[in-house]
This record gives sequence, C-alpha cells and structure tokens, in this order.
Amino acid sequence: MGGPLEGIKVVEMGVWIAGPAAGLVLGDWGADVVKIEPPGTGDPCRLLLGMLGVDVPINPVFEMSNRNKRGVVINTKTQEGLAVALDLIDQADVFISNMRMPALEKMGFDPESLMARNERLIYGHGSGYGLAGADVGKAAYDVGAYWSRSGVADIVGGGGEPLAQRGAFGDFPSGMNLAGGIAAALFARERTGQGQLVSTSLMRTAVYQLAWDYAILTRLGIPPAYAIREKLSPTVNCYQAGDGRWFWLLGLEGDRHWDATCRVTGRPDLAEDPRYATHQGRMEDVSLLVDEFSKVFATKTRDEWAEIFKGEPLLWWCPVNTLEEALGDPQLHAANCFTDVPDSGTTTMFPNTPIDFGGERVEQRQMAPEPGQHTDEVLAELGRSPEQIAALRKSGVVA
Repeated sequence: MGGPLEGIKVVEMGVWIAGPAAGLVLGDWGADVVKIEPPGTGDPCRLLLGMLGVDVPINPVFEMSNRNKRGVVINTKTQEGLAVALDLIDQADVFISNMRMPALEKMGFDPESLMARNERLIYGHGSGYGLAGADVGKAAYDVGAYWSRSGVADIVGGGGEPLAQRGAFGDFPSGMNLAGGIAAALFARERTGQGQLVSTSLMRTAVYQLAWDYAILTRLGIPPAYAIREKLSPTVNCYQAGDGRWFWLLGLEGDRHWDATCRVTGRPDLAEDPRYATHQGRMEDVSLLVDEFSKVFATKTRDEWAEIFKGEPLLWWCPVNTLEEALGDPQLHAANCFTDVPDSGTTTMFPNTPIDFGGERVEQRQMAPEPGQHTDEVLAELGRSPEQIAALRKSGVVA
C-alpha cells in the first residue's frame, strides 16, 4: 500500500526529533518527504549517540525519525542555496520545521513569507512553548517544555524527586500531533484551495496528555492526587509475583471485579466481609487490602498466576513487560507495532507509526538518508542540469 498521502510533497527542515517525527509520520503515510540539512554535521541528531558517550557505527535514533525521506544538503546561508531551498518549497504541499521561529524569520522561512510565495502551502511548525507569549523562541527540548514545565515530571514522580525522562518521550507524540494537524489542513485545502499555518508545541502536547488531571483541577479546583500504590484501589493496582516480575490488575469497576479478585487470591473471607461490600468501604482499608493481596501474589511466579487468571474471566490483568519481553510478545507484532524497513538488501525492524489505513500495512521504502544522498536527484527534479548541480556543489552551495 502506498499510503493515503501518496503524491503529497513535503519539505522538512527539522532538527533533533519533534519536527522529523512529523515528517516520519507523513512519510509512513506515503508522502514524498525531502529533508533539508545544512552542510557539515547536518541535523544535530546525527551526532546524538556520540554526545551521550555511545560509540557505535549506526544511530538508531536518527534512523527511526528519518526513514522514508530523501536527503539533500543545502547551504541556505548563501544566496544560491537560499534560492534552491525556496524553489523546492515553492513546489511543495507541506513545509515542516521545528526550528525556533526567530531563526526561521531571519532566514525568510517564516509562515508569512513562505505562504505568500505558495498560497497552497501547509506550513507545519512545532515549538517548545507555542507561538505567543514571553517565551516564544525560547530553547526547550522535550525534557524542558514537555516533561518539566507542564507538570508531567511532578505527576509521574509522585511529587518527590523528579524522574529522568526517557529519550524523546514528548517529541514523538508532538510530531504525531503535528502530522495529524497537517493532514487535516490538507483536507481543508481540498475544499478551499488555500494553505494555512498548522502549529503545536511540546508544552501543548503535555497538557493534553495530562487532560484528566488538568480537567479535575480547572473544573473542581482539586489538585491531583499522586498515584501511590498503597492508596490505589486493590483491584486496580500493581503487584509483584514471587519471581520478582510485576503485573497490573485492571479491575476498574471495583464492585464488578471484587469477588473474582478474592477468589483468585484464596481470600473469600474478604469478599464476605461486610466492611468491603462497597468501593468506599474497601478504600477505607485500602493499604491493608493491598498488603494482603501482595502477600498472596508473592507466593507464585507471574507465569503461574497467568494460568490461574485464565480461569477467572472477571479477573482482568496485564503484565508489566520489560522492553525485551514486550519485543517478544506476539500481540505487539499482531497489532503492527513494528515494521520492517528495507536496508541494504535486507530489512531492519523499527517501531511503527501508530495508524493503519484500511487494515493494510503501508509500504516502507527506505532507511534514513545519508547526508546529501539525494541532492542530485532532487535538484534534477527542480530542473537543474548536471552542469548546474556540479557548479553548485563545487561552490559549496549543496553537497
């Protein structure tokens, strides 16, 4: 399957993860994505693992964010390079960048300038803090705007010492959001013929992901309660089996799942105790009940409990997998969580973007490009002759 955006031309000037992640999604959906990088080191994400002290010959983080793209190197600090980049954008349907807006304005790549040249252009921009307010253009990264300032780190850390964020934890959902907005704008363009600015931010994504907590705070004025195991419902809780492996019980409807939980744990006395006949009664003694069930679950391995749980259809549960266990879980593969990308005569498996169309798997076309891998090809499509391309390369305008 070519994808629903087959035939759509995208120009990306993305760096690190959030902007390229939007290009990744559009590329997975079939768009022709051309990634513009500056000469020299290119997208700084190419150097990420080295910055972290990891000495390996490949960079899976960059590869993950940049598959199905064609790569060109253009020196936009030169007049000739700027003209080439603008020529490319003039013929595009979509422009994507997560560079800070002041830098884009300085280059003449701000929304007003580019959309004045190409009125059908969808201009997709991802930022740290949005396009208004005192912090427009402020450096963010997702560990700042998404993880820290929005409240995510505090909530996830239970109000104590903030946990370290996993890499690109806010970048990938922000890129997904931007891609979805771009797709909607393309649909609107079919009706109006007009392009438009589509924007999102790391902070905006984080607040939306905390919508449960923020809605309670803004509507009722109640600050969020930190998720402490001993304070959670005994039927919606995390327990450790005897082999040290964890699992969650998923009995969100406590009254519906209470009896099954008591049967599985061999504690029918708790089901018969009138103090625990209601959710409110159980929550009054929640620490005691969680402790009692914890002792029982520690007597068998998780695999043994999995077999026991099969006999209780109202005992809903889920293992807490390590990444290695999840990678070997057949359901993740059945759900199309991974995809095989052509790679030098073979394929390499990567996480898939999270949307399917018509139940069919979108065809993966290629790995992330090497710097300037497609410069000649793309410039030829713009009408540059081999001699012109050679002259541009000799003068350092392209590479």
